[in-house]
Amino acid sequence: MKRRNFLKTSALSLGALSLTPNIVFAGEKSRKFKVVFDFDVKSDEKSFPLKLWNPLPYNAEYQKVKLLSYDGNYESNEINTNNPYDATTLYTSWEKSEKKKLLRINMEIETTQRSVDIALLKKASAQNLPIPQSVKVFLEPTEHIPTDGKVKAKADEITKGLNDQFAKVEAIYDWICEHTFRDPEVLGCGIGDAGKMLETGYFGGKCTDISSLFVAFLRAAGVPAREVFGIRLGKSNFSAKALGGADDKGFAKISGGQHCRVEYYIAGIGWVPSDPADVTKLILVEGLKYEDKRVQELKARYLHSWEMNWVGFNWGRDFVLSPKPTQFPLNMLGYPYGEIDDEVLNYYAPKNFSYNFTSQEI
Repeated sequence: MKRRNFLKTSALSLGALSLTPNIVFAGEKSRKFKVVFDFDVKSDEKSFPLKLWNPLPYNAEYQKVKLLSYDGNYESNEINTNNPYDATTLYTSWEKSEKKKLLRINMEIETTQRSVDIALLKKASAQNLPIPQSVKVFLEPTEHIPTDGKVKAKADEITKGLNDQFAKVEAIYDWICEHTFRDPEVLGCGIGDAGKMLETGYFGGKCTDISSLFVAFLRAAGVPAREVFGIRLGKSNFSAKALGGADDKGFAKISGGQHCRVEYYIAGIGWVPSDPADVTKLILVEGLKYEDKRVQELKARYLHSWEMNWVGFNWGRDFVLSPKPTQFPLNMLGYPYGEIDDEVLNYYAPKNFSYNFTSQEI
């Protein structure tokens, strides 16, 4: 078996280090998780080649990859960030053969609750400071995040008369939380096609759909924003039933725990965490109404915070992986992505792919 071991700290370059200033970092007690990604990729063919890209977490103040190791019977492997969003991937490949295609990734991850003080947000936003050039890319449209046409018209309607950046965020966030809903029939995390949602007028979906609509409206209103793709690691302290669970020993099966969140940028503060999609999930899973006190409590929290029983991978949309796959561009990278010849494996079906992800809180 081929093995690679890397001791990681927040100073190492496993993904782009967040430039979030300390004032958006809440100094609550940290949580630590041992995370295992196991792959035993299957095919209908007895002998087949395989290319596999797996997203890895980035390092930031609120999430630190303390240890990363991986081993398997692959022929080649590399960790790279060679793409427009610096999304960190572990790429492994196997030549055509009848042997099993095996890979195990071990990680130790430490997270800390992330929140921004509302008073600081309002104070910074009122100054209307310039947006750094490096952040302006998150004002640009992508294939799935248009910022013109009906998206622009709706964003203008929601933010009419507002000039303050954070006031625009609040107005759009309120609209998203009230008018979108979680559709359990949508596959995986959803496609995240904001333009299609406006064209059809159907505002149901999963986390990527709701997050992408939020991002599209924000960008159209002149507020830099991006989706952040990641995975839940353990029990939620707000609602384990809806927002992340584990057994009484802190063990969780997380193969289907992928979850998309949002960050928006306020000059003078930096990137601010938010998660309207989990507001809609709480409503569905706990059978609540939008007006219920519990929903409004979570809504108030998730305007400016993330509960860190989750780890983020990247914020890439409509980009090309490296090495270049057969099919491109990739809509998003929150799941493992694999190809057998020119066929894409169904990453929404862990048992068929097949992979098994687990997390143990320590």
